[in-house]
Amino acid sequence: MIFLAGRDRYTQRTLLRDVHDRLTNQAGCEDVRYRPSRRRTRYVIADVDPTTFLSNSYDATTARLEVRFWYPAGVDQEYYRINWVEPDRNLMLGFHQDADHPDLGPCHIQLSHEDTPVDRHRASFLDAHPLAVLDDRLQQFPAAVEAIRWENETPSLPTWPV
Repeated sequence: MIFLAGRDRYTQRTLLRDVHDRLTNQAGCEDVRYRPSRRRTRYVIADVDPTTFLSNSYDATTARLEVRFWYPAGVDQEYYRINWVEPDRNLMLGFHQDADHPDLGPCHIQLSHEDTPVDRHRASFLDAHPLAVLDDRLQQFPAAVEAIRWENETPSLPTWPV
């Protein structure tokens, strides 16, 4: 059992159950599920109706959210990846708080296309409860997705931060 620092008796399993409940009530989210299984939960995934979720018409007809929180040893805050994925375009846009890109600070936004990162920018560090972080990031996705620009069939985030 993994306890999250500063979150008295709050386990990773409890957090992901709460993430599941939160996404179940999010406009545009459907078929919310655990991966790899309910018993061995590492991620919460939801299919998304982009037009409903973004409150705006959108080119893609399908998308999904993938949410993972974890707490590695020796680190003072939770790590997370909250990703917007468009399988038809092989596009991923995500807020990541981890140690992967220290030059960008503790948190960054990453855009990947065809399984290759094409753009990264520093994102604000949110020192808050993981569910508050999830809510903030979900609210930021419409502006982040709108900031994606396509040139020669390659996406970028030239105007981030928005």
